Amino acid sequence: MAQKAKEDWDQTREELERSRQKIQSALKAAKERSKKNSNLEDDIDTKYNQLQTLGIKLLEILKETGTDQQRDWIHHTERLCQLLIPLEGSLPFMSSSEEREIRRKDLVYRQKSMMDLTRIISRKLLFEGKHNQAVPAAIQSLRFSIDVHGLNSVNLVPSYLILGEASIGLGKLSQADEYLAQAEWTVLKALDATDENKSNLYRNIGLLHAAKGDYENALRMLAEDIYHASKAWGTADIHVAGGYFQMANVFFRQNKMDVADSLYSQVTDTWFDFLHEAVQRKTSSPSNTNLLGPNSKEAQTESRPLNEAQESEAVQMLNAILDMREQSPKQSFASISKICHTLSMLYFILDDIPRAQDFGKKAVVASERSPSSTEVLAVTNFLQLSSDGSAIKA
Repeated sequence: MAQKAKEDWDQTREELERSRQKIQSALKAAKERSKKNSNLEDDIDTKYNQLQTLGIKLLEILKETGTDQQRDWIHHTERLCQLLIPLEGSLPFMSSSEEREIRRKDLVYRQKSMMDLTRIISRKLLFEGKHNQAVPAAIQSLRFSIDVHGLNSVNLVPSYLILGEASIGLGKLSQADEYLAQAEWTVLKALDATDENKSNLYRNIGLLHAAKGDYENALRMLAEDIYHASKAWGTADIHVAGGYFQMANVFFRQNKMDVADSLYSQVTDTWFDFLHEAVQRKTSSPSNTNLLGPNSKEAQTESRPLNEAQESEAVQMLNAILDMREQSPKQSFASISKICHTLSMLYFILDDIPRAQDFGKKAVVASERSPSSTEVLAVTNFLQLSSDGSAIKA
């Protein structure tokens, strides 16, 4: 097992070094291209030059935070580098109008890709607590959203919400007020605003009220969040759990511990049920997964049922609940065992087998200290994980 761990670490270091070299090369090349004279009378050239400039700034931000040395950031940084490479040449016998149309479509594709990528990056930075770095990334996502969708589209709302949440994290509540007011105005005016849009909006407004100490309005907004999330996904879905988690935090701040405890338990149960099913799906047909191959799109989709934002939210949320459980003056070992079991399944889904095993062991230890707990038998199989994490049943 030690030899396997060493081989995995050596491979990881090689991947990181290749990624670092590619990022440095792309950053250098992009800077050199941006210094060259562009045809600024051509709006396509102008907008591409702006895209490239913003991409360079974002790469430098990521480099400053050290994310180019982290394995889970490799895909994002390499994708960003690819979007900075211009469309090469043109086909022979192509008219200027045909060539311009190709360039225009390429620009729109890059703008949409940058809109999505900068939004993912800003949310990831936000969940990692890097609020200062999340702001410029979110501003970029907003600029690209405006380029693609215009000034009044509901598609701008996610970027406003990230900016609002980052501002709350930085303690800039008046700035957060402005971003969230713009998001609310956009949602209320848009005919195509969905319950998902409204859920995300009201959650962020609730967070702002909570940061101001206005707990009554915070709870009212979070109730709106839960209502719209339930309409969109159902009452027992993980999308709804985030609203209950924030509501529990508000009751916790009010020292209403019984209500907070009940809501934290509800959040844990929702994630437990979801992850239990995800683990069963992942392990039900190992032979089929092997046939697909570890790098196949089907295998990755099946083994990772959460998108990146949901993964980050789950890690943040469930670890926060565990911290609260462990620091409580009246510890409930049954509750600690349940949240550790939930975290064990989460990290297994994220292919972080060492952490999955660690939390599985903690779940067993806590369960053994609680006469009413039934987690021991349910968690035991996690302790039988092989070094590659195969053949596990939840």
